Amino acid sequence: MRRLWLIFAQATTVGLALLFVLSTLKPDWLRRANPAQPIVLGASAPLAAGRAEAKAVDTHRGGYSLAAKRAAPAVVSVMASKAPARNAGSDERWHRFHFGPRGQNPPQERRPQTGLGSGVIVSEQGYLLTNSHVVEGASDIEVMLTDGRQARASLVGTDPETDIAVLKIDLPGLPVIQLGQVEGLQVGDVVLAIGNPFNVGQTVTSGIVSALERDQLGINTFENFIQTDAAINPGNSGGALVDEAGRLVGINTAIYSRSGGSLGIGFAIPINTATQVMESLLRDGQVQRGWIGVQLRELTPEFAEAFKLPIHEGVLISGVLAEGPAAKAGVKPGDVIVQVGKAVVHSPAQLLTAISAVPPKSATTLSLLRGQQKLEIALTVAQRPKPRPQ
Repeated sequence: MRRLWLIFAQATTVGLALLFVLSTLKPDWLRRANPAQPIVLGASAPLAAGRAEAKAVDTHRGGYSLAAKRAAPAVVSVMASKAPARNAGSDERWHRFHFGPRGQNPPQERRPQTGLGSGVIVSEQGYLLTNSHVVEGASDIEVMLTDGRQARASLVGTDPETDIAVLKIDLPGLPVIQLGQVEGLQVGDVVLAIGNPFNVGQTVTSGIVSALERDQLGINTFENFIQTDAAINPGNSGGALVDEAGRLVGINTAIYSRSGGSLGIGFAIPINTATQVMESLLRDGQVQRGWIGVQLRELTPEFAEAFKLPIHEGVLISGVLAEGPAAKAGVKPGDVIVQVGKAVVHSPAQLLTAISAVPPKSATTLSLLRGQQKLEIALTVAQRPKPRPQ
């Protein structure tokens, strides 16, 4: 028995010695003897956790598909049929596309014109925001949703001075976009422009906020634009500018372009301006804005020096409308307004905004300079007249 135990002990010692030698000199011989082990992946997450993880991955990789999915269903195409123009035969692109090559067109009678733009559903009751210029003069307005549904839209009202129009459609189960906060926007924030450019179908482009509170561009009477380099093209007018969470922050309205295509300089009306206009149109049928009946000019250093004015900031009154609120209160050409109520003004745009913010038939005070004399003039503002059709 003792002999067997000695043999076993010697065999074990020899085996361990051999294993040590192989592991030291030929380790790959041992690895080949073991079968490959499967790689264990992370366990599948529950559905809710998976969505949260997908959102995190979406943000991490720099994509904004979640924002587009949230906002896109509420962005619609707007087709506005307008009265025929007398020079309807001048648009060669229209003729070639619809009536064949030049020289083979039938005699051109006055034909209806069809304008194309975009719009955004902002209410479950079917209210849409779009641009005034998209539906201006339209006799028939059709709206097409991304799910293929179509509906005739009624025009609730327009405000050409901000280029905002409100439409209404009657369809069940409408997708509604979530509204964002313009106050939280900063230059450099990512934004998406969603619309139907050139009638190619709904398109999403991305960019950043290039500037805020752009004015004095000569686009609208009241300007306070969000500037973006997200591509905006013809057909995008009235579409959505959304933040990286898919919330509506602006209504795309114009571009700076030499060719008609995007050069990376686009402008959107802030959503707070658009909703204020919509609420006023729904409540009053028009936008209530104050008006005093004056013509305005920048106060230049040359004018201030020539008239020896003690100030260099303010707004010069170049004309006063007879029988207007300003004329009745004693305002004269050559006066320099420096304040409206408690609002200090340095430019015609600021004065126009300050006056328009005063409700019609309400009293306010103008602080002005007449030569070397400082005056406080009280007046009652009137309703701003509607702009004449161009």
